[in-house]
Amino acid sequence: MPTGYILVNCTLGSEEKIINEIAKLPDVKEVRGTYGVHDIFVKVKSDNTESMNHVITNKIRKITGITSTVTLVVIEEQGGKG
Repeated sequence: MPTGYILVNCTLGSEEKIINEIAKLPDVKEVRGTYGVHDIFVKVKSDNTESMNHVITNKIRKITGITSTVTLVVIEEQGGKG
């Protein structure tokens, strides 16, 4: 089951609306507002990489107010605490 972390940038003031919208997506396991370079942190777990790609590309990245994303896909065989 692939895991991805998505770092989201969005327009000023749209954070809460975007967080609420992302939280409704079934593959999203965690979504939080953050301080720093990125505005929102999203953890996604999907049944397969195709499904994860669909959620990121066709759901998350198309939300109005999102200006950019950075996606980190976990290497399941490396590390692992928790």
